[in-house]
Amino acid sequence: MEELNYMLQALRALFKKPPVIIGIVTALMFQVIFSVIWMTAYSGVNDRTKELTVAIVNEDGELSKGIADRLAETLPFHTVANLSASEALDQLNHHQVHMVLDIPAGFNQSLQTAGATAEIKYTINEANPVTIKSMMQGVSQSVTNTINKQASAQGVQTVLTASGASADQAAQAATNLTNRVEGKTTSINPVNGMNNQMVPMMMVLASYVGAMIMGMNLQVAMGMLSSMYSRMTLFGARVVINVGSALVVSLLGSSLIVALGGQIAQGFVAFWLFQALFLCTFMFFSQFFLICFGPAGSVFNIISLSLQLVSSGAMVPRELLNSFYSGIGHYLPATYAVQGILSVQLGGPGVQSAAGSIVVVLLIAVALSLVVTLLKKGRRPAGVPSPAPANS
Repeated sequence: MEELNYMLQALRALFKKPPVIIGIVTALMFQVIFSVIWMTAYSGVNDRTKELTVAIVNEDGELSKGIADRLAETLPFHTVANLSASEALDQLNHHQVHMVLDIPAGFNQSLQTAGATAEIKYTINEANPVTIKSMMQGVSQSVTNTINKQASAQGVQTVLTASGASADQAAQAATNLTNRVEGKTTSINPVNGMNNQMVPMMMVLASYVGAMIMGMNLQVAMGMLSSMYSRMTLFGARVVINVGSALVVSLLGSSLIVALGGQIAQGFVAFWLFQALFLCTFMFFSQFFLICFGPAGSVFNIISLSLQLVSSGAMVPRELLNSFYSGIGHYLPATYAVQGILSVQLGGPGVQSAAGSIVVVLLIAVALSLVVTLLKKGRRPAGVPSPAPANS
């Protein structure tokens, strides 16, 4: 009984301590914030497939125009049909289209040749969220089956009619002959395994959470030293710690990814330095909320983490999100981190543009943090000597 009383006293004492209350509130806020943001962000994703783009390239001219037109009408995506094969592949590499569907020259002739097989070509860019890859692979199979039913029947009916069979006999025979069309899928920037496909998501999550925790501890340490050093001195020390830590931490992270079988299409140094850049940006971005709001800034960091995970395109293409989440992603560093990781890890252009956008976010975060630091009132450092008294 006495032990129970001591425990109750300890509980009452603990609940009078702000860190205990903050810890419980933080756990609650994680549940509330993640539930609200993730449920609203991914609501209706399957209804927005029209935002994805498929390029239909018809190299067979008028002979296959009917097939190309029917595909444009029936595919559940936005389609473009005015590109050459090289233009379509270039836009695919730049993530402006999500798949290239190519009807090659001689396609219709192959359908009308006995024993021949017509081939339709699909090209996808694997340096995309895994959702894009799986969706486009499913669509390619569906399109092949559809064209088989339409084109094969049409081609066989034409041949039979030309051979003297009546129109009814030709139509009946044509419905029983299929599989005249084969689909051939090729990939640019291929991904070697699911582990590599998940690297962007893992790097963003690990980097931002690590930056958040580091920032909270750094803020506590600087609060302990605020009576000894000036605000600008501590801010300068913060900059050195963030930059140095970003280089060291990203070196370890990049080395582990490579050692465990990760792809690095543009070389280890580029992979490491790009991670160091966005990790440093995450540090200053997350620490701004702590500098501005103190311990309450951790709530803003939880919101920021959740928003960045859903709007960055690491899991679900940003084109499938609603306008709010797609729009807010333009202002958050994780969006450009994912874009750059996909390029530097798997290949393709875009890392320079992504790095430039991250630098802009970094400079803004540093500038705002500096302004708030200068505007905040602080105690006079104890280390500053006071004027010596005049000798009597």
